[in-house]
Amino acid sequence: MKKFEEKTLHSQSIYDGKIITLHVDDVLLPNGKTAQRECVMHSGAVAVIPVLNDGKVLLVEQYRKPLETSLIEIPAGKLEQGEAPEETALRELEEETGYTAGQLEFVTSFYTSPGFANELMYIYLAKDLVKIEDAAEGDEDEFIEIKTMTLDEAQECIEKQLIHDAKTNYAILYLQSLGI
Repeated sequence: MKKFEEKTLHSQSIYDGKIITLHVDDVLLPNGKTAQRECVMHSGAVAVIPVLNDGKVLLVEQYRKPLETSLIEIPAGKLEQGEAPEETALRELEEETGYTAGQLEFVTSFYTSPGFANELMYIYLAKDLVKIEDAAEGDEDEFIEIKTMTLDEAQECIEKQLIHDAKTNYAILYLQSLGI
């Protein structure tokens, strides 16, 4: 057993939905005691930082039910089974903004909430954006408004907590570090 490894003794599936699966595990701790862990399993996600030729960033505003409010975010979506993260990035960019990217560059990946979830999010920078005439439409239960902002305007939205999620905060910091 590795130094911090927790060995699963028993796992009980609680919920199997279209986005997440939830299970509760009984685990053996490194000190020999047992504990329970609630685990959210997710197929992963991709987010895109779309930058227009004038340096403005494309963002989307949408309602987030768990928060009971709207947030302004970078386009993002769930990885579909068998889909490469680059494919997801281009699909979500088109579905949520109506644009495609001439240049797509991998930036990083990170676990969104490793204390209880296995969701791994991939971040891509999209440049040389081109508006698509017959862009694929997003999910029928997704209502989105496109926002175009300078980095200064995005920073104001962060201060007002209109941008208040980790991936979008990361994206704005990343763009600022590039001097865009």
